[in-house]
Amino acid sequence: MKNGVYSILKARFLVNEDATKNWRFIVFLIVLAILMIANEHRYDEKIFKIAELTNEVKELRSEFVDKRSELMKLKMESTVSDKMKERKIFPSSVPPQKIKVIKPIEKTFFQKIWK
Repeated sequence: MKNGVYSILKARFLVNEDATKNWRFIVFLIVLAILMIANEHRYDEKIFKIAELTNEVKELRSEFVDKRSELMKLKMESTVSDKMKERKIFPSSVPPQKIKVIKPIEKTFFQKIWK
């Protein structure tokens, strides 16, 4: 047992006759570790990007609500009439009348023939 631990500490398994198998396995483990680290970094970047976009969506949504309420306020009749009073344009005292347009009935081909 003592010799096994001592040979591992001295790294004799890297210089023996069959060391090529050991080196290949160590290189494989190193490449695998590098791939795992790169994958983790890419995953973290995506998480940060998602969080950033979520915050931007919340900000844009609140801005949209603010602008929509401002627009509703500007569209109110009292606001429009106040703005027009500044330009000396006053609301009409006569209410609007509805205009009805009666469309003439078109005759079909057979009705035109029989007439």
